[in-house]
Amino acid sequence: MAGKINVNVRSEIGELEGVILHTPGSEVENMTPKNAERALYSDILNLSVAKKEYAQLSGVLNKLTKTFQVKDLLADILTNEKVKENLLNKICQHENKCNLSKHLTSLDSAELARQLIEGVVEEKNTLTTYLSKERYSLRPLHNFFFTRDAAMSVLDDVLIGRMASNVRERESLIMEAIFDYHEMFVTKTVNPLNSPNYTKETSIEGGDVLIARDDILCIGTGTRTTPQGIDFILERLLAQKEKRRHILIQELPYKPESFIHLDMVFTFLDKDTCMVYDPLILQTNRFQTIHVEIENGKVTSIKEEENLLKSLKNLGMDLKPVFCGGTKDPWVQEREQWHSGANFFAVGPGKVIGYERNTYTMEEMNKNGFEILKANDILKGKIDPNNYKKYVIALEGSELPRGGGGARCMTMPIKRKPIKW
Repeated sequence: MAGKINVNVRSEIGELEGVILHTPGSEVENMTPKNAERALYSDILNLSVAKKEYAQLSGVLNKLTKTFQVKDLLADILTNEKVKENLLNKICQHENKCNLSKHLTSLDSAELARQLIEGVVEEKNTLTTYLSKERYSLRPLHNFFFTRDAAMSVLDDVLIGRMASNVRERESLIMEAIFDYHEMFVTKTVNPLNSPNYTKETSIEGGDVLIARDDILCIGTGTRTTPQGIDFILERLLAQKEKRRHILIQELPYKPESFIHLDMVFTFLDKDTCMVYDPLILQTNRFQTIHVEIENGKVTSIKEEENLLKSLKNLGMDLKPVFCGGTKDPWVQEREQWHSGANFFAVGPGKVIGYERNTYTMEEMNKNGFEILKANDILKGKIDPNNYKKYVIALEGSELPRGGGGARCMTMPIKRKPIKW
């Protein structure tokens, strides 16, 4: 067992010191065309290809930082009978599956962790179950390899996601239990469900929450994170009564589905550089950018801003935009945004990971001083990323992007070194 880790994330780009991953398993394959939409997919992934591509991400991160797997962490905490009972009660009650309690309780910790993620196959031992079209009595967590959404490290705390779709709520219950009970993590979980102002409209997902600086949060609002969810974050900041804080809110379109989170159109690359999907972030459109200012436990200002970059500049963060899909063809920009071309994950200032398939985006990165390093070359020992000051590690991505996310979506950082601004 590794030593204790104090959760501490105060930027999007500080040198990464720990990250939680979930390697996609049978849960990704356990769907049909009929239930794919219910599982929030527009298509079915080929697991064997997806796992090879994911191995590039996890392999590179294993070389650069400490990595932890959700399934292993979950199995660790399930060895504690009280924790096991508490988590199973929450899951069974939330999903109205109390009839599964005896079966689940009988499993050892590793097998229970597997079934809670990959699903519990329904026994066809009654007429009702025999006639049921459902294959699983406890559905697989098809989206869990996007570990970003169910829990987010914000400063010293872990904000538990309130998922927009019930099909993902078990992910939040699992992540909350891991951070509450795993002896490795020193932190406090914050759950919107515990707020006196919680309503059924409250939802927050990690893809919408970006930490620009320890006093600035950028948050998207659209299909996955609601104004009520952002008000919960505001409520938490007001209760702290600390120094001046800023929340920059970017409205997102409800369609197409590639706009589900802010990190699909905007991510931080370096202290002075960011990736943007130009039509939404910089061009004139109907989607507002709103600046909420907090001081001494009170909201001192709520106003509309021209755009996200102008607002950040006014707060002392002057960022040069790099354009998703390049600058010449709106169709190319649209296509590469669809395939998570704006979704980069930083392992340090100016050191990021993204999909190789977005060739025009990669060309823009290279024009802006980022050396393009192929993930496979790093894994084979042909290239050492430590020899480069500024780079983008290019992942092969034919299958993973069809799940609807990129490198940032698939990573949940728990510790970063502070940035000297």
